[in-house]
Amino acid sequence: MTTGHPIRPRSHRRGGHRVLRVVLALGAVAALAALAVVVVPMLLPPGPRPLFQLPVACGENWQLGTYPGHDDYDVDLFPLDGEAWGRPVLASAAGTVTVAGINGSLGGRTPENPDGPRGRGGGYWVKIDHGGRWETQYLHLLEPPLVREGQRVAQGEQIGRLGSTGNSGAPHLHYEQRRGWEKVETYFDGEPSGITRDDREYTVRRTSNNCPG
Repeated sequence: MTTGHPIRPRSHRRGGHRVLRVVLALGAVAALAALAVVVVPMLLPPGPRPLFQLPVACGENWQLGTYPGHDDYDVDLFPLDGEAWGRPVLASAAGTVTVAGINGSLGGRTPENPDGPRGRGGGYWVKIDHGGRWETQYLHLLEPPLVREGQRVAQGEQIGRLGSTGNSGAPHLHYEQRRGWEKVETYFDGEPSGITRDDREYTVRRTSNNCPG
């Protein structure tokens, strides 16, 4: 009479180990392929700069400004005419929305309570991938963005409304253009904006050519 567990043939054990190795190898290959899909495009040189337009309605006049500590190349946009609250914020160029949500916390500044408590970060915001490793960012929107992540947007399509959510002292649009991992000077209609360093407070004026067609 025998006791204990039956002894499995060695060939069965070897076969099981072989299958396990194959499964692990296939998993490793799949993981590397997925990583390559993400990493390889980031290592490629950026493509040509899209023909970005001001992220506001055609023909409107806006003040672009910065101040010490704002960070190089960051642009704050204020309308020169009319009410700022709720103004349409438009896509600077065609692309795909990669973020549409909340950055930091919202705070409590609204058209009804413009001196309410500040929040943190960018408040309601949107990021758009324009291809060729070019990206734009739109911060301090009044309310949840009008677009969703993964949505394709056309140049001039409305993505939100101007507000003062997040760490904002007054209704305005904080705007950035990025090439790869770096922030760069904003260009509008093929011309540099003139907002570069944050070593002092200064402003420039621009008219939007973000027009249909």
